[in-house]
Parts: sequence; structure tokens; C-alpha cells
Amino acid sequence: MQRLLVGLVIFLLFSGFLLVGKKETPISRNVSYGVGEELEYRVHFGMFTVGKAITRVDKSYHTVSARTCYKVDAYGETSDWISWVAKVNDNWGAYVDTATLLSHKSYRNIREGKYRRNEEVLFDHEKDKVEVKVKNNDTGAVETKVYDVPDKSKDLVAGFLFLRIIDFKRVAIGDTLVISGFHEDASYDLKIIYTGKEVIETKVGKVQCLRLRPVMPKNSLFDGENSVLCWISDDLNRVPIRLQAKMFIGNTGLELVKFRGLRNPLKVIF
Repeated sequence: MQRLLVGLVIFLLFSGFLLVGKKETPISRNVSYGVGEELEYRVHFGMFTVGKAITRVDKSYHTVSARTCYKVDAYGETSDWISWVAKVNDNWGAYVDTATLLSHKSYRNIREGKYRRNEEVLFDHEKDKVEVKVKNNDTGAVETKVYDVPDKSKDLVAGFLFLRIIDFKRVAIGDTLVISGFHEDASYDLKIIYTGKEVIETKVGKVQCLRLRPVMPKNSLFDGENSVLCWISDDLNRVPIRLQAKMFIGNTGLELVKFRGLRNPLKVIF
């Protein structure tokens, strides 16, 4: 259950690394989000709610490396009724450039059962390097490593924001897009296929969405390459609305249940 929540929250964020690989990114001016936005998701396993995930853009702008940034946090935690078995309480955050949407600094404070990880990542976009600092929880010492990364690399949180300014009017049904990003100690690529539009019924109403199907690599969490579907709102907000996944332990997913501070009204079909 612990891996289920963590896997879904990671994928929600990772879904943002669209089209930053080998082809030009069709992006539009950011009219999709701003300071003060908060999105809350229900995490379910079958019919049961097992946790929640929240993304939050701070109400104030911040300055990092002499650049104006959004401070964005993502949280994932298990429900009380299962926390005594597999407790998760994670915080992923980043300072994201308001103009370029590149990460300047990111951090993770991970609490998953007995596992702990306190991490800070500094991005050097001129040299295409990242510096990763991890605190040893036993000694308190900080271990620092430097990695080479592709040009304009983003962390998972910045990728979540980047997803929302892609101009899908310039993406055809059946197009294969590429996910690229840096996570923990490596750069990743993942293929995603745009499969069209669909109206789905949710807790917040009926929403017309863009439907995306990742081509999942072999792993111990998801059941096959066609095991995940993701829907994002087909309006100015481009909010991730729902994610469904077939995992080896059963069917699970994420769904938007609350929101506030959206830059534009969510387009709900009555």
C-alpha cells in the first residue's frame, strides 16, 4: 500500500515531462496557473480511499539565483485507517522560474514507514549539471554528488507545471510524446501517446479532458506497458483530473476532489 501511494504521486508529477525530448515543444503563454492555487486528489485502491495528494503554489513569489520563482509543493499521505500498517507522509517541493519554468532548486522530505530521505537539489542550467545534497539521518552529515543532465532539465514538480502550458491544438491524436526529467540520481525518458478527448464524470462534475496513455517500461509496480491512463482538463487550466492504473496488486488511481485559487474557472459540463 505504501508503494501504491508513492508510485501514483510520483506519476502525477512525472506526467509533466511531456515533449521535452527530441522534438520541439508546442507551448503557449502561461494562462493556466498562478500563485495561490491548490489541488487535492483522492488516492483509491478499488473502492477504498487509501490516501490523498495535494499540490500547492505558494501565495507569494520567491527569489532564487536572482530569478523570480513560484514555490510549489506536492504532498502525499496515507489515510489514518491504514497508516498504522504503511504510513506515508512525503513533501516534494521546488522553486520554479516564472518565466522559463525551469527548476532552480528542489527538495524532498520523505517519510515512508521507517525510510527517511532529506534531499536538496541545485540546478546549474548554464553547465547542465545538478548538485544533489542528501542528509545522512544517522550521522547528520550531508553527502553531495554532482550529475550531468540534459539541457533544460526539470525536477518532477516543475514538470507538473510544464504539462499545463503545452499547446495540444498542435498535437495530433496518436502522436507519441517524450517525457524527460531528473529524479534522485538519474535522467529519465518515458513515451506518452495522446489518444484524444473524453468527457469524464468526477466529484467536481463532468469535465472534458485530454486523454494520455503512457507506454510504461518494465517495472515491479505497474502491470504492463498499457497499464496507465491520465486525463487533464481541456480548458485554460490544463488541470490533471484523473489517473487510473493497473498495478500488480490491483486497480488504483487518483482523482481531483477539491480545488481553489484556479486562475480560470474550471470548465464543468452540466
